[in-house]
Amino acid sequence: MSKFAAPRFSLKLLGPRYWPTLLLILVMYLLSWLPYVVQRRLGQGMGRVALGLMKKRRFTIERNLELCFPEMAAEEREQIIKSNIDNTGLALFETGMAWFWSDARVKRHVRIEGMEYIEQLEREGKGALFIAVHSLNLELAARAFGIHKSGAGIYRPNNNPCFDFVQYRGRARSNRTLIDRKDVKGMLNALSTGQRVWYAPDHDYGRRRSTFAPLFAVEHACTTTGTSLLVDNSGCEVMTFRMVRESNSGDYVITIEPLQEAFPRNEPERAAIVVNKAVERSILAAPCQYMWLHRRFKTRPEGEMSLYQKVGAELNTRVA
Repeated sequence: MSKFAAPRFSLKLLGPRYWPTLLLILVMYLLSWLPYVVQRRLGQGMGRVALGLMKKRRFTIERNLELCFPEMAAEEREQIIKSNIDNTGLALFETGMAWFWSDARVKRHVRIEGMEYIEQLEREGKGALFIAVHSLNLELAARAFGIHKSGAGIYRPNNNPCFDFVQYRGRARSNRTLIDRKDVKGMLNALSTGQRVWYAPDHDYGRRRSTFAPLFAVEHACTTTGTSLLVDNSGCEVMTFRMVRESNSGDYVITIEPLQEAFPRNEPERAAIVVNKAVERSILAAPCQYMWLHRRFKTRPEGEMSLYQKVGAELNTRVA
């Protein structure tokens, strides 16, 4: 069996050790049946409570916005922070929507713009690497697109085998497959055979296969060169993929479009700059719906101090 095989069900996943996990999944399933407006309200409340308790996470959001938009008025940043916290809570409910909603219900809430680009690539027999970002509704975005066109998502197995099984089944519900994030050969094979692969190069994945490139106002953001590895070795096309919630009634729009500038092939450092520009464009489409609680700039060039030390100092002062 391949070390990247999909998780399988076994009776041990029903054992007492996993009862808390099963209870969480049951709650997610039951909540997914509620009207959208109710889920949105509950999600906002949950986000405010959770981030009120998880002070380090809130400070990470604040610091990221401060680093990316230093010239933004404090009042505007605070408004984004409040809305982002609401959306962080809603993300749990959007995950339930992605895993448990029927195709018909998903279609009622999501429309897709740019499908003509995908259909053109299909006619040409070309694979497409979707540059996505970690928006808080990415689970629902992948499910909604997969109803119309199959694709493959990059997958990080969960350490909890019970949750991992349910997560895998939910994510694969309307998509062709999920590919382990370490399975580079699997990604290349999918792209080389005309498939579509979602890839999110917007996080800080450490120094391995990375370079430093500008991202918003941060001149040196550790950026994966994995995008170049996949594109250069498969000959696929590169598209951007994002989903934005347009209204509080639950109307979402997926936008698929080519890069604003040609992808530099066989030039990983230049390509990282182009990729980060695409990431910026997707984030700016709805800044409050992005996953700002990730320490995006934790990896620094040699000799440069952490950009998050200020957060730690503020936290210690406030706690004291």
